[in-house]
Amino acid sequence: MSLLGDLLRLYSYVLLLRVIISWFPPSSSGGVLATIQLWLYKLTEPVLAPVRRALPPMGGLDLSPMLVLILLQVLGSALS
Repeated sequence: MSLLGDLLRLYSYVLLLRVIISWFPPSSSGGVLATIQLWLYKLTEPVLAPVRRALPPMGGLDLSPMLVLILLQVLGSALS
């Protein structure tokens, strides 16, 4: 396994965690959940925002994480 392949896999997990944690309401009281949400946003938004802008509106449905995950899988396969 290459280091880049491992980093792509790790980023995929971070992205999946962001998707899962987005199902919960944002924590306004601070604490651990708010910190995790903030860091996941900071790590994933630079990649998701341009993809989100490139996709056509889908009635409030954000498919950018799914598209990025597919692209990460393709990149990971190409590196193998």
